[in-house]
Amino acid sequence: MKKKLLALAATTAVSLFANLASANKLNVVSFDGSYGASLQMHVIDPYMVKTGQHVLFKNYSGGIVELKEQVESGNVVWDAIELEGNDLERACAEGLLERFPMDQLPAGDDGTRATEDFSEDALTSECGVGNIYWSVLYAYNHNTIKGGDPSSMEDFFDTESFPGKRALRKSPQVNLEWALLADGVRKSEVYDELATEQGQARAFAKLDTIKDEIVWFDYWSQTPELLNDGAAVMVQSANGRFFSAIQNEGKPFEMVWDGHIFDLDAWAVVKGTSKKEAALDFVKFTTSSKPLAGMSETMAYGPTRQSSYAYIDESIIPQLPSAHLDAGLKTSGAFWAEHGAALDEKFHAWLSQ
Repeated sequence: MKKKLLALAATTAVSLFANLASANKLNVVSFDGSYGASLQMHVIDPYMVKTGQHVLFKNYSGGIVELKEQVESGNVVWDAIELEGNDLERACAEGLLERFPMDQLPAGDDGTRATEDFSEDALTSECGVGNIYWSVLYAYNHNTIKGGDPSSMEDFFDTESFPGKRALRKSPQVNLEWALLADGVRKSEVYDELATEQGQARAFAKLDTIKDEIVWFDYWSQTPELLNDGAAVMVQSANGRFFSAIQNEGKPFEMVWDGHIFDLDAWAVVKGTSKKEAALDFVKFTTSSKPLAGMSETMAYGPTRQSSYAYIDESIIPQLPSAHLDAGLKTSGAFWAEHGAALDEKFHAWLSQ
């Protein structure tokens, strides 16, 4: 009996110690892979050195399902979270995030006030602070392309001038916007057009013109190999995937910025966290000038602060989405929230035809 009591006491002590240790840590949630490694290097480690605050980095695959479960159950274990633009909009609307005190954001390292240093896109939400611009574009391989060097969205759909397969992610998002852009619709009118039956039919008709030449894929991780081995002569992907292949592996790829679809990620504080002030402090740090620049250097995602560019190698700046915003179209989270389910159904019906 005595041994059982001692064992129980020991187990209880370990559990209490683990809970106490967890309580003293800030739980920060973002994406895994090379992005997570870059975040650890340029944000989390420097933050811990500067503040002495222990940070536990957890990765997730996006979306708001788990976030919603925590908030609605009252069992909040996440403190700060990085969200894609569409998820930020939904999470904020559903009351899953704290309202962020934008007036507390620090000035840039050059002294520029935060409201003037950040891009307008970065401060549009009440719940989060935009940290990076990322983009979906296409690239070609100098060793496999025929017909010259493509430079526009029209070229992507021109299989006569540029023969060969095109690789696209199996999703209506981006592909329908690209189809309308290639068909001559102005960027400012794409989502208005795509909201109509006529516009949707027009987009699918344009995709029909290259349907027999499309190689479909599911994950961005597949794209560098598709372009490298010649499975497709033009490949759609997140810009960071191509940048990494070019920068780190010396691949002969060329990114085409015309018609790229861009968005922002943002940092936010989870509603109901017991470490709200610490989480706010972390978000202020991670969206300050130098940490944002570090993420650009390794991942080629554009910073949302102008003052960050002083820390970025000049040779990398032309490869950042934020250097090509005028050539692109910002994705509309509101549009896809309203029309996404219906267009996904139409898209998969079109695929099966």
